[in-house]
Amino acid sequence: MIKVLHCYKTYYPDTFGGIEQVIYQLAEGGFKSGIESVVFTHSPQFENKINSLDNHQIHRVKTQCEFASTPFSYSAIKEFRELAQHADIIHYHFPYPFMDFMHFAAGIKKPSVVSYHSDIVKQKVLLKLYTPLMNRFLSSVDRIVAASPNYVESSPVLQQFKDKVEVIPYGLDKQFYQNNDPAVLQKWQARFPDGFFLFIGTFRYYKGLHILIEAAKNSRYPIVVVGAGPIEAELKAQAQQLGVNNIHFLGALEDSEKSALLQLCTCLVFPSHLRSEAFGISLLEGALYSKPLISSEIGTGTTFINIDRVTGLVVPPSDSAALRKAMDEIWHNSELAMTYGAAALARFESLFTADRMIQSYTKLYKSLLSV
Repeated sequence: MIKVLHCYKTYYPDTFGGIEQVIYQLAEGGFKSGIESVVFTHSPQFENKINSLDNHQIHRVKTQCEFASTPFSYSAIKEFRELAQHADIIHYHFPYPFMDFMHFAAGIKKPSVVSYHSDIVKQKVLLKLYTPLMNRFLSSVDRIVAASPNYVESSPVLQQFKDKVEVIPYGLDKQFYQNNDPAVLQKWQARFPDGFFLFIGTFRYYKGLHILIEAAKNSRYPIVVVGAGPIEAELKAQAQQLGVNNIHFLGALEDSEKSALLQLCTCLVFPSHLRSEAFGISLLEGALYSKPLISSEIGTGTTFINIDRVTGLVVPPSDSAALRKAMDEIWHNSELAMTYGAAALARFESLFTADRMIQSYTKLYKSLLSV
């Protein structure tokens, strides 16, 4: 068994974002390939220090404080050092600035991989202070992995370390999704019998939901929004102010409910408008279900998944009129929607399966251990 220690600032069950899902897929899929995974993370609701999730272990330290979306803990360095002693590979998930500090403070000398999930976009002032530590950290690790060639080319940080960067796209396990309860499907089909646009994600500043609400003005087709987050109240207030009553905010849902909505929707709409959106797991979920995709061109992995006029439509960022035009085109042309959906599935199966991602990471781990 290859023992891998994953490190990220948060994990299940505290949060359920795209990075957490990638870590889960790597840990569970890797188990079948002879990889034993431990996830080291912080937890604000600290109850069990160590517990298991399916076939991997989670080791939590209590968050003492949080600053600029970064949790800190007094005990983290000592516990991270102890766990690292039993690992063959340390797998960091960037960005998480305190992780960089832990790497040096714990004296890590093991082979190390960084999954570079995103540039730091919002915290521009703090980034200037953090950059020397970040550059030292990225210089010290053995390999940096990006999820798309688009992101490598458009990231000034990754361009500095291009000689140690490789691309491994995120992947999803189809079996994890194709578990729909007929009763759940019937419930949603009865509520939205004529189809609907679907958004799934956390309500964050870069997700572009305010653009989707603006685009929905005076439209008649249902738009289903699944998720929750810090800007939920202002989004609902915006919809009410604009008189948009065909957007249905369903809140956070169980996986079976989300799978049913993915199966039934007309199109997956993904209006993220800033580079903080580095990839777009929801786009993969739509492709997995043969759905046409609508996204914005922001120079990241979203346009690696969704190819304009092949798997769906790509519009300029922050352009509600262009987004509305794309939605109208999909809604009123079912044959075109089916063509895009079939192409999205074919692209998913050729590039974005969990098996492909796990095989690539396993090969990378073994290459580092054989040096």
